[in-house]
Amino acid sequence: MRHLPPNGDISTIERVTSLWTRNFTFYFGARAVSLLGDAMMPVAVALAVGRLYGIAGVGYVLALWTGSFVLFILFGGVFADRLGARAMMIGADLVRVLTQGAVAFAFFTGTPSFALLLTTSFLTGVATAMFQPGVNGMVPRVAGDPQRANATLKFADAVTQLGGPALAGVLMMVTGPAFVYTLDAATFLISGLCLVFVRVSGPARKARSSMLSDLRHGWREFRARTWMWSVILVWVFWGVLVVGPYIPLSSQLIGADYGWVMAALGLGTVLGGLLAIRFRPERPLAAGAVALAGYAPMPLLVALGAPLPGLMAAHVFAGAAMAFWSVMWSTSVQTQVAPDVLNRVTAYEIAGSVAGMAVGQALAGPVTTVVAPRDFMVGSAVTSVAVMSALLLIPPIRRLRRVPAAPGGHAASRPSTHDDHERRHGTGFAVPAKNFAPGHGDGAGWSDHPHHPEERRWTHSSGKTNTALRSSSSAVTPTGCSSPR
Repeated sequence: MRHLPPNGDISTIERVTSLWTRNFTFYFGARAVSLLGDAMMPVAVALAVGRLYGIAGVGYVLALWTGSFVLFILFGGVFADRLGARAMMIGADLVRVLTQGAVAFAFFTGTPSFALLLTTSFLTGVATAMFQPGVNGMVPRVAGDPQRANATLKFADAVTQLGGPALAGVLMMVTGPAFVYTLDAATFLISGLCLVFVRVSGPARKARSSMLSDLRHGWREFRARTWMWSVILVWVFWGVLVVGPYIPLSSQLIGADYGWVMAALGLGTVLGGLLAIRFRPERPLAAGAVALAGYAPMPLLVALGAPLPGLMAAHVFAGAAMAFWSVMWSTSVQTQVAPDVLNRVTAYEIAGSVAGMAVGQALAGPVTTVVAPRDFMVGSAVTSVAVMSALLLIPPIRRLRRVPAAPGGHAASRPSTHDDHERRHGTGFAVPAKNFAPGHGDGAGWSDHPHHPEERRWTHSSGKTNTALRSSSSAVTPTGCSSPR
């Protein structure tokens, strides 16, 4: 016999006992089909654009997409918190149907101009900026177990990364780029339709505020989390020297086998996602940083011109490393940020992490006139090791603990800095504790650690305690907000 929760909400039981609720199933479908198109496009861009406009052309097209994404994603986070993540995601999908369809039409009727490729790349980047903050914010709303949901979504990402590049390579040879771009437009259309059937409540009504005020609030929440901005700072170097230049350079160095090694990368992502489903480290970012050691051999073997089996093996390890890190990172962000500011904080962390990538993509062409591509890839391998080391050497990253599951099976997300200040000091309006810590009314909740001021303890109603790292800058700021996380 099933026992209903106090409010008698059957859907609550379903979210706890099964990941595959109606909402998560449609959300998973939307992400899976969209990810398939995303997995195909790097190969299509590298081969189609590279064939017409060379390495520099590929770099500029990718850099313009990334640059517009970085410029507008902060506004995407504000709009997602104001209008609702689901609505923004559907609208962004419709825009990308049009942009990818325009490129497909140009390939069907002849050779697309470089100006058209740059324009559609810019518009697609803006649309993605409106879409992406909601991807993170939607997960806790459609799934009761964020880590399991993230790992399952990463598994879908892995499968598409496994099949998408190889499929794109085959379709490029058999049908040409026009069909690949058409298929990509179709994936955005299907994604939007699936999101229409996801049923989540709209954003809570709140006092009117300006765009600038919302951006400032999001920035305060972001900078309050030392572990978060430390990771992003390290990730800028990763983007400039490793991830950004990798696709333009590796696609030319590997040549015709590029689709196969990208498929191997997808296989590795499958394995990393499966590991993340089973393994729940107490210090998720530290564990994820250790896993990143598996990434360094990939650019090194590309630089050395290793045979295809060696390249594929290196890409398997790199895919597993990145997948595991990705799940640890996403789950940490989702469970340690209050829902009412999650989209804005996500926008800031994505903007910072992607900014370096845009620079790296733009420099991929010019840098080859100064440094041989293979020498640059050796430097990328060294940078990968340095990034892993830096993540482990920064105490707030290394010490961050997993947020324990609160009663009822949900992860207890942290309050926003404003709510945490009001709750502790009793001034103004404070959001009820149950909004950020389920079970608080039964004696559960966050409290200061008696011996380690940088940590906070989650106390279950049973009296059991778990500890999670607090931001090192937890004092009350001049704005009157304390800094959790």
